[in-house]
Amino acid sequence: MKNVTKVQATSPMLSGILCAAVWLAIGAAVLSLLLRFGSMDEASLPLYSLIVHGAAALAGGFVSGKRSGQRGWYYGGILGLAYGILILLTGFLAANAGIGVRTLTMLAVAAAAGALGGMFGVNARRS
Repeated sequence: MKNVTKVQATSPMLSGILCAAVWLAIGAAVLSLLLRFGSMDEASLPLYSLIVHGAAALAGGFVSGKRSGQRGWYYGGILGLAYGILILLTGFLAANAGIGVRTLTMLAVAAAAGALGGMFGVNARRS
């Protein structure tokens, strides 16, 4: 097994999007379990889904900033915008969801969380 090649995403944006997708999947699974087996009702689901999207963009921005090594807020912010647009596009194509105040709020939260994560990621690399 010494000759097995290691696959590594070298692009900061690609690795950040992949990390954000993993965190989104984990958050969606936890929300589904809480909705099914917990005492959470469906009325509070939009707030918790916004928190999950923010956490996913934060983690993706962190990875993107750490990979880039410079301008973490820039790479994280762009990653947050790309993540938000991908989520909006998926929602539009899968559920015919339109653009409203909630979707624009999610886009703004994802961009801000991604930029913050990128700032943390750049500073984590130097230590």
